[in-house]
Amino acid sequence: MTNLLSAFRYATLPYETTQFRAKVKAFLKSSFKPMPPDIRARSWMGFDADFSRKLAARGWVGVTLPARFGGAELDAFSRFVLVEELLAAGAPVSAHWIADRQSGPLINKFGTDTQRQFYLPKICSAEAFFCIGMSEPNAGSDLASVGTRATRCEVNGVSGWRLSGRKVWTTNAHHCHFMIALVRSSGEPQDRQKGLSQFIIDLSLPGVTVRPIQDLSGDAHFSEVFFDDVLLADDALVGNEGEGWSQVNAELAFERSGPERIYSSIVLLEHWIDCLRNSVDTAAHVATIGRFATHLATLRNMSIAVTGKLVNGESPVVEAALVKDIGTEFEQSIPAIIEAAIGLNPDAPVDADLYRTLAYVSQIAPTYSLRGGTREILRGMIARGLGLR
Repeated sequence: MTNLLSAFRYATLPYETTQFRAKVKAFLKSSFKPMPPDIRARSWMGFDADFSRKLAARGWVGVTLPARFGGAELDAFSRFVLVEELLAAGAPVSAHWIADRQSGPLINKFGTDTQRQFYLPKICSAEAFFCIGMSEPNAGSDLASVGTRATRCEVNGVSGWRLSGRKVWTTNAHHCHFMIALVRSSGEPQDRQKGLSQFIIDLSLPGVTVRPIQDLSGDAHFSEVFFDDVLLADDALVGNEGEGWSQVNAELAFERSGPERIYSSIVLLEHWIDCLRNSVDTAAHVATIGRFATHLATLRNMSIAVTGKLVNGESPVVEAALVKDIGTEFEQSIPAIIEAAIGLNPDAPVDADLYRTLAYVSQIAPTYSLRGGTREILRGMIARGLGLR
């Protein structure tokens, strides 16, 4: 317990990030046109390839990747600052999000030189967008039970793989060029973590079918992806065959610990506070705003601490799970508490932007505890980290 808690002490961003933050703010002020809050609230689900290419022109896609591949070669602290400012502004970052956060660093760490030279420049120039192939109809957060299978075969007389199966809840698959998928390459499903591998899949290949899924908010950022005897070249394999489980856990540390796990509802919260500035009810909500600020400051400190571990080359799987679990609870509480606060004074003037933003965030907030691992899975990981199971 002491070791886990010590991971979150004295977390601060390096002084150098102050100058970088100023550059990001200036870029957003000059390049990001104002949008209503209900659109900005979609931020890391907002797909805008042109905006991603503007970021890429500054070297801010693949920001932690090596300069020789087009990256900015900055550390994870700088990426934290960049993400924090983009989400606070409500910028549409979804196009490059997965490639920048996970796929690029994964390929850089585990991929071959050929894979790095082919994929990383495309990621850094925002010309190649990636999605994650993890969840399946019978394997949600329990990734070890995935059934999609890659089998050794010959492709045009050369060793390769034949891929069959299905992925679901794949964010932006219908917009993306590539998927990095966790699939079974040997053994049987009951082997659990053994026999799993990661593959880069070109989504334009014959046998790949992508079907968007519309959600209650009217958006369609999720998809089902079907693989019907898709032929993959041998170099589609990322890392070593059979080591997909350890690789995917290293990848999930990036996914679970960043600012996106505490800022998903931040545009709604900020707009509600703005509305209160000119309201006679402001005093009644000071304590609520104070609680939000206290929770956010603590979670931000924890997220920075995990980022520090990533900078040091560690893989803070348990710490990232803790940040994601508590951060999700905070994000989901924001629309519920604001709804209750509005209900205290039903005769107050209606702010149409606030109501539209609240409606969207209330509808989408239940998904916060699904993406990146459910509470049950995360708390199991935390319990094991504490030696409780």
